Amino acid sequence: MKNSIYILVLSATFLLTSCGPVSKLNKSQAYAGMYKEKPLSVLIMPPINRSTNVEAKEYFHTTLNVPIANAGYYVIPPFLSMEILKRESAYDSELFINKPSLKVFNEIFGADLALFTIINKWDKSSLASRVTVEIEYILKSTLTSEILYYRKGTILYNTSISSGNSFLVNILASAINTAATKYVDVARASNSYIFTDLPKGKYSPKYGLDKLEMAGLKVIKVKLPK
Repeated sequence: MKNSIYILVLSATFLLTSCGPVSKLNKSQAYAGMYKEKPLSVLIMPPINRSTNVEAKEYFHTTLNVPIANAGYYVIPPFLSMEILKRESAYDSELFINKPSLKVFNEIFGADLALFTIINKWDKSSLASRVTVEIEYILKSTLTSEILYYRKGTILYNTSISSGNSFLVNILASAINTAATKYVDVARASNSYIFTDLPKGKYSPKYGLDKLEMAGLKVIKVKLPK
């Protein structure tokens, strides 16, 4: 059942992205650095949590590797990298996101890219029947420290239920559904939407063939269905 729900979320996300707003640049123009450096491997840094939800950091971190791997990149195993970062007192990404050099991550992990994420908002609203998240995704080169990929998304995740019963029953059911919505489900939907725009890596059959595809907007606001 859980797998079915996840598949439905991804399907709805794909449909929405395919007809979503795009910029006036193609991917080779919007993400020129990605095509120039041809990165192979990605290190997922611990998310920076600026929201009021203290659990968001841990939950969100576990959802980032799959869409990046599906895009054709080798992802440094997150649990292994997290343990090493904790051991080396490097768990706080705030210490590194603006550093002039990230070469240490290339030397230790062999990573070409470091993914920084900033959770600005992660709120549940039973009255509005939705979960609202605002997240920034930043891929930086470990060799040049340049930002090669950036997107900021405000995702309104719909949790309303229309059961055909009375208005009050639907309101109550929606409120219960909002409270029960798992952070992981929202994170997966957000990541799938955002990384649809990521240029394909070497391990994807579309590697190097997506240069002329139109790039998505860097700052987006979208409402995802249940």
